[in-house]
Amino acid sequence: MSCAISPLHQAAKRWPHQVAVQYWDAASASYQPISYQQLSQQVLSVAQQLSQQGLTLNSRLMVTDDNSLEQIILYWACVEIGVLFCPISAKFPAQQVTDLANIYHYQYCWTSLKYQSLRPKNSTAVDIDLSADNGSAANDAGQFDWQRGSNVILTSGSSGTPKGVVHCMDNHVASARGSAQLIDLSIGDAWLLSLPLFHIGGLAIVNRCAVAGAAVVLPIPTASLAEQLQAVSLSHLSLVAAQLIKLLADNPQQVKSLKALPLGGGAVATSLTQQLKQLGCSAYTSYGMTEMSSQITTGDANLHGSGELLSYRQLKLVEQRIYVKGETLFKGYLYPQGNAEGHQGWYCPVDTEGWFDTQDRGEWLNNGQLHILGRSDNMFICGGENIQPEEIEQALCCHPLIDDAIVYPIEDDRFGWLPAAIVKGPIAASGIEQSQLDQFLQAKIARFKRPRHYSPWPNVPQTGLKISRKAIIAAVLASPPAAK
Repeated sequence: MSCAISPLHQAAKRWPHQVAVQYWDAASASYQPISYQQLSQQVLSVAQQLSQQGLTLNSRLMVTDDNSLEQIILYWACVEIGVLFCPISAKFPAQQVTDLANIYHYQYCWTSLKYQSLRPKNSTAVDIDLSADNGSAANDAGQFDWQRGSNVILTSGSSGTPKGVVHCMDNHVASARGSAQLIDLSIGDAWLLSLPLFHIGGLAIVNRCAVAGAAVVLPIPTASLAEQLQAVSLSHLSLVAAQLIKLLADNPQQVKSLKALPLGGGAVATSLTQQLKQLGCSAYTSYGMTEMSSQITTGDANLHGSGELLSYRQLKLVEQRIYVKGETLFKGYLYPQGNAEGHQGWYCPVDTEGWFDTQDRGEWLNNGQLHILGRSDNMFICGGENIQPEEIEQALCCHPLIDDAIVYPIEDDRFGWLPAAIVKGPIAASGIEQSQLDQFLQAKIARFKRPRHYSPWPNVPQTGLKISRKAIIAAVLASPPAAK
């Protein structure tokens, strides 16, 4: 794959008039299409503008905005000239943005007008003009090494400073091709960019569409998901559980027209997957991670497990601990500024055979699906027995009135630690009855695994797609449990 033009320019040569991006034009209150040929020319123009402003190979460009056409163009322009595209969530406080820019030496920054207050003072502001046209076509695009760094995605940072995960174009294309094994994506399809570009799930959509010749559809800023689905014809829609809950509450019939509905961001409640099945929706669940460029396994959402291993990935279990490698494995983590090690600026913590420790635990089921047991660092011991919180959470999410759950340990003089649970959904509003939930869990998990305390889900701000377990648990511990 090395030494070739980017997937975007390849698409422009193969399908010049195919729609690459649909964006919402507020002035006309309608969607406007951009062809692959047009997008290719805009990208080359912006790449030239970046070079003229001093950005060179391995420069780092911090980008902050809601999902936008400018972000997509900047991503491909960075790929073109070897600049690291570094998107950051606009929900981060200004001081945190500044701190991250300093830690990872983001020398340049671009923000939309809406988020100019987030520009770090120590970074050089970059301006782009999408109306400028250098007259270039796809065949003027430069070839480059697909193994060089293309972007940095920050991990959720549930503990300490988020890590900067560096990918290359080989990673993204291998990820896209493996994904297409089970989730068909073809010319003329349209995938809503419902996940942010600072998340690997959002960036994966952009890359998948370029590889397949499909269109990326930018969301209407002021529309709900239900309204969005009424405004434009979509074939693919990626959602996390919270987004799915809202969509099914607003207008469940909207998902019927979708060709594929990939679900991510954690466990999905059984009640939701059953509702999707009744609607005849082709929904998929996956096990994935930023370090593996998105999906690792994927399967039908109605099957028990997280799917089968996709091509271009390898996975092994060592005493139920998951190790991965393959063409989708990231280049490495960015070194913090001032660290003299690693002349490339990043390092990849793998063993001598190239295996990466995910710190997740799992097992293969008889149907060939990978079943995720949970994080190794979440496990605790109760009366000499190992307890994996995620197992209890999955059992609780089978309850029709529970949308999400988090299980955590509380100290106990007799057993050392006991499980407690935080639950979200109608059950929290109607009142959590310990005895009823004990009875519900009786046939699903061992007695010693049943939570001894239940609390309703607290109102905690969320800056990313993934829920911060530590923040949710800390908020509950600050107040007494709702049921005992």
